[in-house]
Amino acid sequence: MNPYHYTNNGPQATVKLLKNQRECARYEVEFPSARPTHHEENNTVQGEYFQPPNAQNAPLVILFHGIGDQLLVPCRLLARTLVKKGMACFVLYSVFHSRRMPDELKQRYPALTPDEWFESYVISVTDVRQVIDWAEKRPEIDASRVALLGISFGGFISAIAMAVEDRVKAGVFLIAGGNSEKVARFSRKRSMRGFRRTREEYEQNQLLYQQYLAEVAEKGFEHVAVPNRSYLVDPVTFARNLRERPVLMLNAMWDEYVPQEATLDLWEASGKPELGWFPGTHTLFWLWFPLIRRRIARFLLTTFGLNGNPATGGKNAGI
Repeated sequence: MNPYHYTNNGPQATVKLLKNQRECARYEVEFPSARPTHHEENNTVQGEYFQPPNAQNAPLVILFHGIGDQLLVPCRLLARTLVKKGMACFVLYSVFHSRRMPDELKQRYPALTPDEWFESYVISVTDVRQVIDWAEKRPEIDASRVALLGISFGGFISAIAMAVEDRVKAGVFLIAGGNSEKVARFSRKRSMRGFRRTREEYEQNQLLYQQYLAEVAEKGFEHVAVPNRSYLVDPVTFARNLRERPVLMLNAMWDEYVPQEATLDLWEASGKPELGWFPGTHTLFWLWFPLIRRRIARFLLTTFGLNGNPATGGKNAGI
């Protein structure tokens, strides 16, 4: 079973110039979703495209925010930094952005049904892949050099999308992790308590998940019967496909949403790529924005060969 299969019809996009400045041109981009639902708001993929001046064969960075609208701010700030380095940037609006989230789901969030959570992951991964489809038709973009930069929920999505999409060459995952049962078990947020199992249920689930992962490692996820559908929207399931590929993970030491246990599960499953910890919580992580921005820019410049030194991976490191 591959829930991420979709038909690439080459989305017919509407592109509208929002602002043309010396450092970049910013456009609004919309195109039909390859995963339409009965929620009309979800059926149009939306985002902002930052184009470097006089761009030729520019790498593309797709930036994907977390749940809600607040994390669009660091996405836009990072895009403005990276576009000055010669990278085209696409800030993708999540299905949980206010412009795409139906009122019915806004009123119930986070108490969504398992089907609704599953659908949100599948739509989001497909959205990312459709942006790449769109980029392949842009003459100023080098679609052979694409990176994903995901924040929080966007980091979970970016890890899955990179794992199932060979066209992605690098990934940056911020305040993210994997193994959703550990997220629910060890998170300190009250809103996560509704997702927790009893200790016995948790331990049984973790044993079952490890058995499933062992089979996936041997046969591939498409050839293994999945005992729990939630495993198909967990980054750890696909993380073996991230090994030996350029990945940077930056996280908060005292993250109340994504506990260290969940971050380290994704890190280990991905082959222990470059990892950095910043003092702070899920929100206070951004107090370190100047260092975070510098770390990301250096990683992507190296990965894309823009400083003459293409990267093949990284090592564990602090700030």
